[in-house]
Formats: sequence, structure tokens, C-alpha cells
Amino acid sequence: MNGSSVGRIVDFVRVMYRPHYALYGLLWVLALEGTAALVSGVPVRWHPTWETAVRLLVVLVVLLYLRMVDEQKDLEYDRINNPDRPLVTGAISATELRVSMALIGIVSVAASLTLSVASAVTITAALAYGLFLWAAEETVPAVRRNIMVNLVITYPVQLLVTAYVVVSAIDTGQVEQQWQAYATAIIFAGAFLQFEFARKTTKMIAPEQLLYSNTLGATGSAVTTVLFAAAAVAADLLLAQPWQLGGAAAVIGWIPLVLIVIPLVGLREFLRTPRETFPLGPPVVFIIALYATLIAQAATA
Repeated sequence: MNGSSVGRIVDFVRVMYRPHYALYGLLWVLALEGTAALVSGVPVRWHPTWETAVRLLVVLVVLLYLRMVDEQKDLEYDRINNPDRPLVTGAISATELRVSMALIGIVSVAASLTLSVASAVTITAALAYGLFLWAAEETVPAVRRNIMVNLVITYPVQLLVTAYVVVSAIDTGQVEQQWQAYATAIIFAGAFLQFEFARKTTKMIAPEQLLYSNTLGATGSAVTTVLFAAAAVAADLLLAQPWQLGGAAAVIGWIPLVLIVIPLVGLREFLRTPRETFPLGPPVVFIIALYATLIAQAATA
């Protein structure tokens, strides 16, 4: 890429990959690895290692890769609903995005190979699934038009990234190969999906937009956000079993039960006030607080 292309890529990252994406990736990797280590019975207290740093780097750039995929596969939708997006406005070209994606793929696989072959295979599967999603939306109308079908097809990419962290951590010795390590995916699925539903829930009638509230109704979609948060908390408690811990670890281990209040506050505000969209603050705060708690629990247990 020439100098002007690099500048446009930098601008794209600045606009479309804001700091909260990086914060989410950081907390996700640390909380996932730490929790998997804790519940799988690793005999030593978990702490980040250089392998953790490699996994973090890979996940952060893969999230950028997936953001680039979204920019292209959602182009027609964005022309109507998000006309200020970089690809719509011409601030960046599809070719520049695709070259960047190829470079990200090479870096991700190469970095993962320093950890293990299975790490490289798993992250390759996540990258390939991103391309599959793009093809699916291009060729299957239901994936583009039915948000529930879209969710079923698109969500597995996050499961693949979760699998990458767990499989890689097992290979490098931070996590024991036990079913509990893989079951931690339920925690992170619940945490992510409560935000996913919240950001696509509104009281407005907007059939031209992909909203969960179009299918479930405003109340049904809003309640679903809280149910996903509750599922994340329940999975954490069942796996971590804070009642068997002592001292600070026990205290920290029970904090997720308290955190369920946060999405409930968002639900109350949405249902009992005139606001038309679900307040995103509570879902975001819930994710950050839950992940920070999981990191602290893993580091003190």
C-alpha cells in the first residue's frame, strides 16, 4: 500500500475501531484465560505471561479484521441507514480494506504459530468464518433480512475466538484441558449477547432496520438482555464455585451476583421512562465490571 492508503487505513481504525474495542478485547482475553485457568484446576495462581500477550495481540487485530469484514458486508445496508460510514463516503476503498485484512491474517497466523499449531489452526478458522459470513449475507436473503437467522449465523465467530484463547492457553500450559475450561464460553456468550440485544432494542417501529425488538417486541427484547446477563452470572458461579473459596477470592467470587443489578437498572429505565432506545451504559458497565471481577478472581484464587 502507498502512503495515502496507509493514511486512510489509519483514519479508518481511528473512526471505526475506537478505544473501547481495544478495552473490550483486553478484558475479554484476560478474563477468559484467567477464568479458564481457575475452573480447570490449574495448581498455581493464574497470572498473565508472554503467551497471554501474544494471544491478546492476535485477538485485537482479529477484531479489527472482523470490523473490516462488517464494513464491506453491510455496505448496502449502511448506504441507507449509516451513510457516514467510511466505505460509503469513499474515505476508504474496498481494495484497501482487503489488503489490510490479508496482512492481518498473515500476522495473526504467524503470531499464533509461536504458541502452537492448534492456535494457528483455530485463529485461521475464525478468520475464515468471517469471510463465510460475508458470503452468507451476499447469497442467502434470510441472513440479511431476518435478524434471528443473522444472529445464529454470525455469533459463532465469537465462539471461535473464544476457542482460540482457550485452546492456545491449554497448549501453552496456562489452562488445564478440562470441560470446565471450554464451558467458560457460556459466561462470555451471555455477557456479549446482553449488549448485542441491548444495542438493537428500541420502542420505535423501524422495519427497515435489523432490530431484535422488531421480532421480540420492545419489552421482550429488553428482558432478553437481562436474561443473557443472568446466564453469564449463573455460569460463572456454577463453574467458579465461590462457596468453596476462602478469603478475598470468596468475596470477589460473589461479586457477579451483585452485578446483575446493573442490567436491571437499564431495563427499568427503558420500560419506565419515555426513552425510545435501550440505554447502552448499563450493558457496557456490566461487561467491564464482570470481566474485571473475573480477572481479579483468577489472580487471587
